[in-house]
Amino acid sequence: MSEQKPIGSPFGAASTALNVVEGLDLTGKTAIVTGGYSGLGVETTRALASAGAHVIVPARDRGKAERTLAGIGNVTIETMDLTDAASIAAFSNRIVGQGRAVSILINSAGIMATPLARDVDGHESQFATNHLGHFRLVAGLWPALVKSGNARVVSVSSRGHQICPVDFDDIDFRARPYDKWQAYGQAKTANALFALGLDQRGAAFGVRAFSLHPGVILTDLARHLSEDEINAFDVYDENGDRRVDPSRDLKSPEQGAATSVWAATSPQLVGIGGVYCEDCEISLPQEEAPGDKGVAPWAMDPQAADRLWDISKTITGISPGDM
Repeated sequence: MSEQKPIGSPFGAASTALNVVEGLDLTGKTAIVTGGYSGLGVETTRALASAGAHVIVPARDRGKAERTLAGIGNVTIETMDLTDAASIAAFSNRIVGQGRAVSILINSAGIMATPLARDVDGHESQFATNHLGHFRLVAGLWPALVKSGNARVVSVSSRGHQICPVDFDDIDFRARPYDKWQAYGQAKTANALFALGLDQRGAAFGVRAFSLHPGVILTDLARHLSEDEINAFDVYDENGDRRVDPSRDLKSPEQGAATSVWAATSPQLVGIGGVYCEDCEISLPQEEAPGDKGVAPWAMDPQAADRLWDISKTITGISPGDM
């Protein structure tokens, strides 16, 4: 793990994804963006494609993806359901079988604060979708990531990771009452720990990993929240319009996608990995960061990352590089 401290990025909270890629040439590189046809994912896809990357967007709802991404060049839509292990394996096998080298994988898809649901194996849905689905995807795409020689895997976490660590004794809420925010918090912590664990294991193969908080952006991610819960985030102004104020972490989708794109492409991050980022910069640890910024200690704990890795291997029966 690289040191968790800022490196002097020229970008900041108000930067957009297109600002980040200005002047970069990603021609010849293949990028994959989960969730690349909704919310922040659309702007992530748009920015990478505008810089010349061929962007593959795996989609459960292919029709919606085609409508949303219409008019954006350099994009291919593939069928994949992040909650279905067989679908993830089929998608990964197609990509690897094409002989592709994947230089960028941005794991942007996710769900938030959902009612209690479980996958076909009985695992709580936020952990299963946000973490296990992406763990399976990275494992399946591993040969293509290694083939690139300098791949980056970016996990979109959230400041929600500060809610709680992963409860390794009861990840699936079998013993404790289900709480949708506790479930979201541990899933977002898992995103950060997965990046840490993947970077520790992948650096020797040229695969570096990052996690990040994109900002507070009102998207379909909030579809399970009540009006009162949404209002608590102060996302609307007195006229009922969506508030954009990056200084308060209230961002547009274009700004919200910037940190993902920065982590995936910034030349400043060469030789760095395993860190948590926000506002197009490496974050400080929470105890050193101003306000509510920064990364919680439990989300940058190598022992917790190892424990999560082992549990994920046991649940899925696979791991990236069989490590």
